[in-house]
Amino acid sequence: MTIYLAREASKVWRKVCAETTTELPLLREKWPLLLAGIVFQYIHGLAARGVHYLHRPGPLLQDLGFMALPELGQDKNYLSECTFVFIFFSFFLWTFHPFIYHSKRFYTILIWRRVLAFLVASQVLRIITFYSTQLPGPNYHCREGSNMATLPPPNNVLEVLLINFPRGVNLGCGDLIFSSHMIFTLVFVRTYHKYGSKRFIKLLAWVMAIVQSLLIIAARKHYTVDVVVAWYGW
Repeated sequence: MTIYLAREASKVWRKVCAETTTELPLLREKWPLLLAGIVFQYIHGLAARGVHYLHRPGPLLQDLGFMALPELGQDKNYLSECTFVFIFFSFFLWTFHPFIYHSKRFYTILIWRRVLAFLVASQVLRIITFYSTQLPGPNYHCREGSNMATLPPPNNVLEVLLINFPRGVNLGCGDLIFSSHMIFTLVFVRTYHKYGSKRFIKLLAWVMAIVQSLLIIAARKHYTVDVVVAWYGW
């Protein structure tokens, strides 16, 4: 048994080394685009933080999804985040599977370049949209009476640039149309649908995207329109 495990570990190590040798030239060529995509994630977070200063709480808008789906409540609204984290890390690990498995349908560097390009394009549109019209946030901490619904003017530029990470990212208000979680989810699902090989996992991925949509609405993190726009946009 020990000999078998050692032999298999040796095979995996050789595969990792071979794949690393293949991917490194691509990384040297494409790293500026990858870095730009990663940096833009911070810019997107900065924009979301900025719109929080403009947010003004108000009565919840009439929403068909809110009528159809009961509220999860503050004690259960973590379910949508858990679903998103599962989708995110599942996709992240899958993009590196060519380093271990022999079945290969893409290069990891190239697929992340494409994913980041789609994310940046979506986030640019999202920033333009949520700055164009600020809606009263439906999330619990964005409602009237919450001391987090409106941010006081910043004391200095550094306070804005640090975006109160990670609390400021999770407790933002005003960045509604359209859902950032659904941008990531749909880009990941569509990417797997195109490059993945398991039909069952493709079906499961779409089911997870639908479940994620419903949980976001049930958790009152977004209005239904925020989720719908993300779907028909991609």
